[in-house]
Amino acid sequence: MKAFLIDSLVIAWRDIIRSTREKSRLFSSIVRPVIWLFLLGSGLRGSFSQMPGGYTYTQYIFPGMLAMNVLFASVQSGTTIIWDREFGFLKEILVSPVSRSSIVFGKTISGAVVATMQGLIVLALFPFVGLRLSFFQIIICAAALFMIALSITSLGILIASRMTSFEGFGSINNFIVMPLFFLSGAMYPVDKAPYWLKPFIMANPLSYSVNLLRGIILGTEGRFFIDLAVIAVFLLTVFSIATFIFYTDRR
Repeated sequence: MKAFLIDSLVIAWRDIIRSTREKSRLFSSIVRPVIWLFLLGSGLRGSFSQMPGGYTYTQYIFPGMLAMNVLFASVQSGTTIIWDREFGFLKEILVSPVSRSSIVFGKTISGAVVATMQGLIVLALFPFVGLRLSFFQIIICAAALFMIALSITSLGILIASRMTSFEGFGSINNFIVMPLFFLSGAMYPVDKAPYWLKPFIMANPLSYSVNLLRGIILGTEGRFFIDLAVIAVFLLTVFSIATFIFYTDRR
C-alpha cells in the first residue's frame, strides 16, 4: 500500500509540475468562463425572465460554468497519457515494477488537482456576478469540485488509454465533451427542456455535478446526497474500467 501511494504521488507530482508550467492553459481557464458568463450570459439573459430562486440568469449559470471549466480541464488531462506514449515515457513506466493501478491513480489525482485549481479560479469570480458565499460554502464547493474532477479525469484517461494521436483524442474529446456539457442543464433549467431530451439529461453524470454545485452555491436544488452518490458511482466505475484497460494494454 505504501509503495502504491508513493508511486502514485510521484507520477501525480510530475504531471502537476508540467501542467503548472503551461501558462496558456491557465490563461484559457480564466478567459473561457469569463466569455460564457459575461458575454453569452448577458446576451441570453432576456430569454430567461424567471429563474429558480429569483436569481438572475448569470447567477444561475455560474455553477454550470464551474462544472464546465472542470469538465474541459479534466478531460484534457488525458492528453498526458498520449504525450507520455508519444515520447516513450509511458512504455518505460509500464515495464517498470510500478503497478498499473498506481499509474492510473496518479494520473487521476494530477488531473483532478489541476482541474480543481482552475475551477477555484472561476469560483473566485462569484462577487462579480452578485453572489455571496460563506467560508463554509467555499470549502464544500472546493471539495465537490475535486470529486467531480476525479470522476471526469478518470473518463479522460479512459478515452486516452486507447488513443495513439492527439488528433484522434481531440475528435473523440469534442464528441463526448460538448454533449455532456449541453445536456447537463448548466445553461438552462432542465424542467424547461423538451421531454425527449430529459432521459439524456438524467443519464448524464455532469447533470448531477451541476445540480450538486448549484445546490451548494444557490441552494436551489435539494438532492445533495443523491447527486453525490451518482458522482461517486460514476467515479468508481470509470476508474475501474480505465485501470482494467491499463492492465490489458500490451503496447
